Amino acid sequence: MQALTWHGEKDIRVSEVPKPEIVEPTDVIVEITATAICGSDLHLYNDKMPGMREGDVLGHEPMGEVVEVGDEVESLEVGDRVVVPFTISCGSCWFCEEELYSLCDNSNPNAEMARKMMGQSPAGLFGFSHLLGGYAGGQAEYLRVPYADVGPIEIESDIPDEQVLFLSDVFPTGYMAAENADIEDEDTVAVWGCGPVGQFAIQSAQMMGANQVVAIDRVPERLEMASEHGDAETINYEHADVYDQLMSMTGGRGPDRCIDAVGTEAHGTGLDGVSDRVKEGAKLQDDRPYVLREAIKCCRKGGTLSVPGVYLGRANVPFGPLMNKALTVKTGQTHMQRYLDPLLGTIEEGEIDPSFIISHRVGLEDGPEMYRTFNDKADDCIKVVMEP
Repeated sequence: MQALTWHGEKDIRVSEVPKPEIVEPTDVIVEITATAICGSDLHLYNDKMPGMREGDVLGHEPMGEVVEVGDEVESLEVGDRVVVPFTISCGSCWFCEEELYSLCDNSNPNAEMARKMMGQSPAGLFGFSHLLGGYAGGQAEYLRVPYADVGPIEIESDIPDEQVLFLSDVFPTGYMAAENADIEDEDTVAVWGCGPVGQFAIQSAQMMGANQVVAIDRVPERLEMASEHGDAETINYEHADVYDQLMSMTGGRGPDRCIDAVGTEAHGTGLDGVSDRVKEGAKLQDDRPYVLREAIKCCRKGGTLSVPGVYLGRANVPFGPLMNKALTVKTGQTHMQRYLDPLLGTIEEGEIDPSFIISHRVGLEDGPEMYRTFNDKADDCIKVVMEP
C-alpha cells in the first residue's frame, strides 16, 4: 500500500509499505478515506521529535471504514465507518478508568524509553515516534488500530467525512484546552496561535461563555479566520506589542485565561526570540518557549494558563513570575475518548461545522508538497486533508 513516510529533516516521501495485519485479537484494520496533516506533524518534519526512524509512517488524524476485525473486538464490525483518535488507550488501566486516556499505562510498548526521559510514559500515539510507541500512522491507505473497542468512534449518520474527521485530534484538543483554562462567564481569554487547535480553542472558549476572546498570530488569513468564525478580536504580533495590547484591552489587569496553542517552535520576535534560536542551536534547550514566557507575563494574577501546544524537552521558563502571580497551569495530550461522543453531538446538532478550517484538499501523492506548503505557511495553508 502507499503511505507517507519520514526520512529525516524536511524529507517526507510517498512509499510502498506492507499493508497492516491484525496482530492482537483486539485490533481492527481501517481503510482510510480521509486523513489530515496536523501542526504537530511539523515537529517531525523539522526533525524536532526524538525517537523517529527512517521509513516511519506518519499521521494521526485519520478516519475510514473497518475492513478487518480481531476475534475479541465487540463494538465494531466490518463496514463500520469510524474516526480514529490519535491517542491509543487500553481502557482498563488505572489512568483509563480515571478517564485520563492520554496517560494510559499499557499502550506504549516502548514505555521504558519514555520513562528514562520523562519519569513515566504517557500513552502510545499513532505516527508520532518510537518514543511514543512506534505505531504506524494514518497518512496511508490502511491503518492497524489497537484496542479497537476503546479508541475509534463509529459515525452512524451520513454526515460528510470532512465534518467529523477533526474529532481525531484538533477539535477535542482545542476543546480540552479551553476546558483546562477554567473559563468563567465574563472572562477574557487570550489564545496564542491561530492554527487549527487555536481556532477550535477560540470557538470552544466562546461556547463556554467567555466574554472576550483575543486571537494572537502573525498570519493574516489565520487572524481573519479567528475573527470571522470565532468572533475573536485579533493581535498581529509582528505589528503590535502583545503585552501592551492585552493590557489595553483588559484595563491593565491582563487576560483571565491564556492558552498557548503554539508549542515548541514559536517564532518569537526581538532579542528574546533570537535568544531562543541561539540556545536551541547550541543545544542548551530543546524548545523555543517564547509564547509560554509571554503568556506568563500577560496573564492576570491568579489566572490560568492552558498549554495544548506540544513541547518536547528542556525549556527556559520563568518559574518565578509563574509562582509569584499564583498562576494555575494545566496541560497534556488530549484525553480523546472523554470528548468524542459529546463533540460528535455538537456537530450532528449543527452547533459547529469543523470543516471551516480546511484550506487544501489533495490526494496522498501530494502529501510531501503539502508538508512543505504547510510548514512554510504558504498559499494560505491552514489545514490539509488528503484522500488516499
